Amino acid sequence: MYTRLFALLLCVLTLPTWANQCKTVNFGVVDWTDVRVTTAVAQVLLEKLGYDINVSEHSVDGIYEEMASGNLDVFLGNWMPTMASIVEPHIQQSKIESLSMNLDNAKYTLAVPSYVYDAGVKTFADLAKHKDKFDGRIYGLEKGNDGNLLIQKMIDKNDFGLKPFRLYATSERIMLAQVKRRIRDDKWIAFLAWTPHPMNTQHDIRYLAGGDEYFGPNYGGSTVHTNTRKGLASSCPNVARFLNNLKFNVKMEGQLMGQVMNEFIPADRAVRDWMHKNPKQVSVWLKGVTQIDGSEVDFIKIAQSLKLSFDS
Repeated sequence: MYTRLFALLLCVLTLPTWANQCKTVNFGVVDWTDVRVTTAVAQVLLEKLGYDINVSEHSVDGIYEEMASGNLDVFLGNWMPTMASIVEPHIQQSKIESLSMNLDNAKYTLAVPSYVYDAGVKTFADLAKHKDKFDGRIYGLEKGNDGNLLIQKMIDKNDFGLKPFRLYATSERIMLAQVKRRIRDDKWIAFLAWTPHPMNTQHDIRYLAGGDEYFGPNYGGSTVHTNTRKGLASSCPNVARFLNNLKFNVKMEGQLMGQVMNEFIPADRAVRDWMHKNPKQVSVWLKGVTQIDGSEVDFIKIAQSLKLSFDS
């Protein structure tokens, strides 16, 4: 009897320490469709592994303040190089960690409708020549957005002659509504644009050259990275292994964002459908990952549960 009790106690004591430490994983999101989609993928799969997931919305700077304080665990939307000035101080102070790159071949910079581009606005320096046609406005995203900060810096320094311009900080939804309305009316607009995003197929737009110092070369060529609070990888190795596996591509994200934005499908339902149809990718994301209790992952069971969730 005592032997059995000792064996049971030993079993409990030797359970993976991260099983209790990492039961709940806190994700931060900004009000961007791409990060909502990628976070939904992580949430659905981690919940299937037995974790509790909390997702809360913040501004970009708010995300990093919360991670640095240990209140958030993960952020999947670190766009580089435009977020460098926000992220790198936290990394240098060892308050957060950059775990892995989850997307490449992205873009993020200023754009205009094609008819504006054809009229001669091909670079950042061309904007000032046509200030009146733009109503002296450049449309950005939500307050605290990294792209907004770069635009405001250009205006403050009068780079490209942009001092007379005013930055309009709105949101992804409101900015794109302005783009749609102005293109419909053949009016001029300069705005932040990025890939992956359905705007690239919904509207005939062109990215501007010349902003390399601010948005990076190759028309704002970007990569997106997974950031975590300090110590997550060491204290929650199973979660970190999953996050390291979590890589996306421009085509996949574009498809999912299109469903969310154009077909009004909730992000969690869209990703369940995509994963049910792409089980091989799910197996890649879960390679080497276990259930929260350390047991082996049953890929077939997870695939079946995704189908049931989607059909319900």
